[in-house]
Amino acid sequence: MFHLTVRDHMMIAHSFNSPTFGPAQKLHGATYIVDVTFYRPELDADDLVVDIGAAAAALGEITQTFNLTNLDEHEAFAGHNTTTEFMARAVFDAMKAAIAADKLGPGAHGVTRLGVRLAESHIAWAGYEADL
Repeated sequence: MFHLTVRDHMMIAHSFNSPTFGPAQKLHGATYIVDVTFYRPELDADDLVVDIGAAAAALGEITQTFNLTNLDEHEAFAGHNTTTEFMARAVFDAMKAAIAADKLGPGAHGVTRLGVRLAESHIAWAGYEADL
């Protein structure tokens, strides 16, 4: 399986709705390093997994949706704790939609699996991945 990863980051604010989170229930900030990995069994006609520039641009659009915002104010997240795990799935869903909308070019339709990893720090990260 071939794979290619692009990276960006986003700075967010959020709070959590459960005693499980202790002091993180209060409004606080986080900076996520966002890695998206594209997988495919065979390279495309240009010997690519996916065009790096197009993938990076699509990821940039996704991270800008959340960057410097309070996730508590995003209507789509109402009723959810915007944990690192939850946000990895949100980025996954947005990238899956970008592929379907041809934002990464027609070659991206050969991508069979997508993985997203959000790192909160050098010692903690979470992710979501699935077949497309």
